[in-house]
Amino acid sequence: MKTLVTMGRGGTGKTSFVALQTKYFLKQSDTPLLLVDLDPDQNLAEMVGVDLEKEGVKTIAELVTDTFIKKGGTITGIAPKERIESQVLREGLYEGSHFDLIAVGTKWIEGCYCMPDAALKGALESLSKNYSYVLVDSPAGLEHLNRKVTAQVSDIFDVMGPSHKSLLHVRRADRITREVGITFDRFFIVGGCLFPSSLEKRAQEETGQQYLGKIVFDPIVQESVIEGRSLLDVSYNSPAYLSV
Repeated sequence: MKTLVTMGRGGTGKTSFVALQTKYFLKQSDTPLLLVDLDPDQNLAEMVGVDLEKEGVKTIAELVTDTFIKKGGTITGIAPKERIESQVLREGLYEGSHFDLIAVGTKWIEGCYCMPDAALKGALESLSKNYSYVLVDSPAGLEHLNRKVTAQVSDIFDVMGPSHKSLLHVRRADRITREVGITFDRFFIVGGCLFPSSLEKRAQEETGQQYLGKIVFDPIVQESVIEGRSLLDVSYNSPAYLSV
């Protein structure tokens, strides 16, 4: 099992990158896959053609709310893993024919994401060994790294936008992963579709990470994202797919 984590600032195209990664692994029959959506915006499911609500699948945040708020359960002294891990596996996992998906979801109550992240971490410890690849779509911020939802990673991809802050994001992400003890084999940087070619050399020099290339802009992919259509349905000849 290999865990591939994709991160980056908001709007760089990291969720599209994960969806097109999924399409590639499905084409290669490198399955089964587990997709993990850590982004509260919950875009990954839509981009791979899954309607969690229609499928009757709850997000981790929804399960935490149901367990500890609506049902009046206490959160004092009881680890979320022990209280709701079975519920996560039973109600929070979308099971498809070639890939499964789990999402942390949007938190509607006061407080941080510590409890949903802890519950997801516990579930992943039980689930991940059953898959060839675990593909993780991370949120735009870096605070999730401190909670070590995924502590052992094969490859990290940081998708960059056309800004100096994207360069800072890469350096900060690398520093945090090392400081909190997240182990990884390789750290790569990828240019989003708006990333200019003129910055490629600078990106590699200033971050110290290997630059793989950029995601090629594809109007069909853009239209699919706007209309909420699955990126798994784009052509295998799609420039964006081929670049990924």
